[in-house]
Parts: sequence; C-alpha cells; structure tokens
Amino acid sequence: MSSVLTMESPVGTLKLVSDGAALTHVLFVDEPCSELAGCAGDPVLLEGRRQLDRYFAGGQQPFDLPLSAQGTSFQRRVWAELAMIRYGATASYGDIATRLGMPLGGSRAVGLANGSNPIAIVVPCHRVIGSDGRLTGYAGGLERKQFLLGLESRAAAQQPLFA
Repeated sequence: MSSVLTMESPVGTLKLVSDGAALTHVLFVDEPCSELAGCAGDPVLLEGRRQLDRYFAGGQQPFDLPLSAQGTSFQRRVWAELAMIRYGATASYGDIATRLGMPLGGSRAVGLANGSNPIAIVVPCHRVIGSDGRLTGYAGGLERKQFLLGLESRAAAQQPLFA
C-alpha cells in the first residue's frame, strides 16, 4: 500500500510517494495540498521530507534514501547514471549516452528515459543539459530546472575545498 506526503517547497508543491520500504515518486503538483496527506507516519516519507528540506536550504547532498523507481531496464540504467552526477555539476544527454556505451545518437533515448524519471530532484534529472550547455526539457518546467541548478551551484560554491 502506498503512502503519500505533500510538502511545499521553493519550486512549488511536491508529492512524495512511498511503498512503505522505499521512495517511489517525487512529483511536482500544480495546486497546493495539505502538508501531510495520507502519510500516516511513514518513516521513508518523513525522512524524504527532511532531506528535501535540507536540500532546499542548500545542505543535503547527496540524498540517502531507499528508492524504488518502476521503469524498463534501460530507464533504470539511465536513472542510475543520473545519480552519479555530482551536486552542483551537470552532464549532457550525450555524456550519459557515452557512459552507457550507446552509439552516436543515443542521447535521444537518454532524453526520453530522463523525462520519465518518477523521482524528481532525488534522482537528479534536472542536472542534464543540452550538449551546447543550454537548458532543455524538464518535466517540472524549465523555470524549476533553472532554480534547482542555481540553488546547487550557489551551495556548491560555498562548500570548502578541503574538509
């Protein structure tokens, strides 16, 4: 049985969904919702909210949550590669295709898999840009993508080089 938690964030309302063992979705919602809708104390959702709150405050990197995204084998390979993009960094669709050993033109398939990522922000599909450095498609909208990349670049710039 799924549990749902909605939360307000700087990029609008987010809906987190858990299967009880792992986070299965982080979705953008266009209308405000009550902060705890059907959460019933689900520890995965409560931890997800805590980590997202820290992320938006510039402090959570990387996320440390159990994830269970449903998709094809190829989509899951792409999503795993997305998770390897460092906080504050970006990669192009072509870069990801190359890392996956795909032939020339594989960036289109990567883009489709990227666009079907059900766990926005936590699986950082917003860190993928065009090969020319431009912001391209994002299920949450380009304004949100720009905001998230700006948040990360500002927070990353404030991190000490040696800790």
